Amino acid sequence: MFLGVTASVTNWDAEGTCCSIVLEDNPLVDFVELPDNYQGLYYCNILSGVIRGALDMVSMKAEVTWLRDALRGDDVFELQVKLLKQVPEEYPYKDDE
Repeated sequence: MFLGVTASVTNWDAEGTCCSIVLEDNPLVDFVELPDNYQGLYYCNILSGVIRGALDMVSMKAEVTWLRDALRGDDVFELQVKLLKQVPEEYPYKDDE
């Protein structure tokens, strides 16, 4: 992963369409503390958008949600990636015709 951390992929379901990405360390949260009135905020939600966007670029529609967040008191950061559908590739329209 580009962040310079190692991610573990675990908890695959039987169909192979859902898994968890576990980050032991997350450099995005260095020196970050959430105030009590913002405990519902997922500070690293940009990571879900990056993963979803990358999968979208390879024709996979996916849903990415946070399961655990160390800023909220959990021991690790865990994202769940669920494949919704694979979109067939559409080739560009031929300009020469």
